[in-house]
Amino acid sequence: MTCAVRGSGGEWWCAGVRWPGEVPELGWSRGGRRRVSVLAYGAGLGFRAVGERHCVGARGNVCPLGAVVPGRSTGGRCAECARLDRAHSVAADTMADDPRTYRVYLAWFGPGLVKVGITGEERGAARLREQGAVAFSWLGRGPLMAARRTEEVLRAALGVPDRIPYARKRVERGHLPGADERAAEVAELYARAAALEGRGWPESLERLPLEVVDQVGIFGLDRAPEAETESGPEPEPVPVSAPVRAVRELVDGGVVAGRLVAAAGPDLHLAVTGGGVVVLDTRLITGWDLAAESGSDVRVPLIDIGGGGVQGGLF
Repeated sequence: MTCAVRGSGGEWWCAGVRWPGEVPELGWSRGGRRRVSVLAYGAGLGFRAVGERHCVGARGNVCPLGAVVPGRSTGGRCAECARLDRAHSVAADTMADDPRTYRVYLAWFGPGLVKVGITGEERGAARLREQGAVAFSWLGRGPLMAARRTEEVLRAALGVPDRIPYARKRVERGHLPGADERAAEVAELYARAAALEGRGWPESLERLPLEVVDQVGIFGLDRAPEAETESGPEPEPVPVSAPVRAVRELVDGGVVAGRLVAAAGPDLHLAVTGGGVVVLDTRLITGWDLAAESGSDVRVPLIDIGGGGVQGGLF
């Protein structure tokens, strides 16, 4: 991937990972224009952060304040732009007259880590890939408010959340059980949800049959990349599913460069020299000026996945 510098000439800003299909893409924006870079597992990816991080704006509009935002913010927006962005989202419940059809889904991220949610039917499974759902099944389809009501009923009756922190997902992604066990847990939750028909389940929501979709292969989590060394790849594989550190934030002059070995949701898994696999949450790179870097190096603050300990620079 080539990362462009925005600078005074108005170059492209990275908008993070997108999943319109089964291949991840990096989105780029410049004013009202958009473009994408298709990502390939095994290819090199690297950049250097320049200057300060600025608000990415809201709903395709540039931040009127040009506000500087914290490096650790996964939203990448100032308070005002964040408010405007959420005000027009489905989650804000401000679109009760939306005529589109919505789907209710059950998503699995690891043993005991499941959630219920809704997404526009025209988007297909893009929302599930954006969240990094390892496996999922559709549950029903219908009008927005019926889908929202079903989501609330399932949360209350089954004790499942509608949100799971990405940090939890990364921890569970490091030790996934087999495909049969993943499918069995989704099927068990589906059966419990289907049993609620007639007990708070809106009549206008059509139940869809169980069909577990496993996304381990799409995310590249079933691959075993070779370890990176100064002289090139070595025979010993480093399991993609077992990264131990993640980028905490970018800083001016900070470098992140490696070989892309997997991707899930907004996370890119990069094999780096002498350090195994590092996870980069691409929500942290929005709003930065990025200059292209080659090689395999990490010179930004890192944090242990699941441990909370912070370490700076290459490890």
